Amino acid sequence: MYDIRWIRENALAFDQGLINRGAEPLSARLIAQDEERRAAITASQLAQERRNAVSKEIGQAMAAKDQARADALKAEVSALKEKLADLETREKILVDELDRQLATIPNMPIESAPVGKDEHDNVEIKKIGTPRTEASMGFAPKQHFELGEALGLMDFEAAARMSGARFVVNRGSLARLERALGQFMLDVHTGENGYTEVNPPYLVKDQAVYGVGQLPKFEEDLFKTTNDFYLISTSEVSLTNLVREQIVDEKELPFRFTALTPCFRSEAGAAGRDTRGMIRQHQFTKVELVSITTPEQSLAEHDRMLASAEKVLQKLGLAYRVVILCTGDMGFSAQKTYDIEVWLPGQNAYREISSCSVCGDFQARRMNARVKSPDGKGNRFVHTLNGSGVAVGRALVAVLETYQNEDGSVTVPDCLKPYMGGLTTLTKA
Repeated sequence: MYDIRWIRENALAFDQGLINRGAEPLSARLIAQDEERRAAITASQLAQERRNAVSKEIGQAMAAKDQARADALKAEVSALKEKLADLETREKILVDELDRQLATIPNMPIESAPVGKDEHDNVEIKKIGTPRTEASMGFAPKQHFELGEALGLMDFEAAARMSGARFVVNRGSLARLERALGQFMLDVHTGENGYTEVNPPYLVKDQAVYGVGQLPKFEEDLFKTTNDFYLISTSEVSLTNLVREQIVDEKELPFRFTALTPCFRSEAGAAGRDTRGMIRQHQFTKVELVSITTPEQSLAEHDRMLASAEKVLQKLGLAYRVVILCTGDMGFSAQKTYDIEVWLPGQNAYREISSCSVCGDFQARRMNARVKSPDGKGNRFVHTLNGSGVAVGRALVAVLETYQNEDGSVTVPDCLKPYMGGLTTLTKA
């Protein structure tokens, strides 16, 4: 959440950041609200000071045996007590309203984030690998759900009977391949990329979801239990909150965490999009990467995180491209975002499989996560980063479509064979 003092001191930059994100400038309105809040605080302080002064005068009047004056002063104290209650109520209302407004404002993009309106203004920075197409494959590639259903390993109807739309049941060798992908990614990130594996809670309280910026603005996209837990939409929530309300030693940073977890999203804003297949589901598995750094480390860590996610796709032999999201397409908490889009032969298109974002101190302020300087001269907010390393379900989609054969079977990529118990090809169940 923003510091209103920073907005006062940087009003032009603040408004320009919002404009770059496609939002209306807000500094004038927020500063006016803050003026009203400060006036209420001042009025409350003056009333309290007057009450304290009058209380002393009552003692003086009583000592002077001036009962009439004492009674008048007591009446004033009584009136001030009521006034103070009203002023404190108003002050709380104004503070809560200002905090509510500040909590719904997105992070400011940094200069290296390209200014743009939507996904059409994103900037491609590289392509890796040669996309497989009908011409290079020698047959018309099928989409993943066509392959999975024909093999008898992917069942959307059974999932719909028990859970409704946007769920799937994977069976047999396909279920094992999905498990292999997750284990492979964890092994790469912990064994080669220097991340520490974490098995975090899947249920969290509202303050944890607020800390990463998903509340209050995106509550409709979350699943909430009847006893006030939220199911995590990504393990970014749990991993980032490991430093919540902590003061860490700068010598220990950066922290690098990874987790393989189920994730749950209501997809409230995705009506009509990707209704078939596994691209957009209410429940999916993802390997997440989270880094906690000093302010000086965060931009270099962002590039390192991108390289870590890319390594997974390179080892899988999947073609992909990397784009920088423009300011109008970035997530709420991000200052800058790299998206990795994997090539899907069945769709003949690149589709997102990872987003790697640097958030600056935006989430740290909401979590009150700080770092102690080595010289002991004070504390600063940490910087946080998060990225998919990568989405397991979408990686499964890409493997199925990329490694499909003309007869409908699917060859297991070499890097996954050690996890498959001797199975080298997915064939009809």
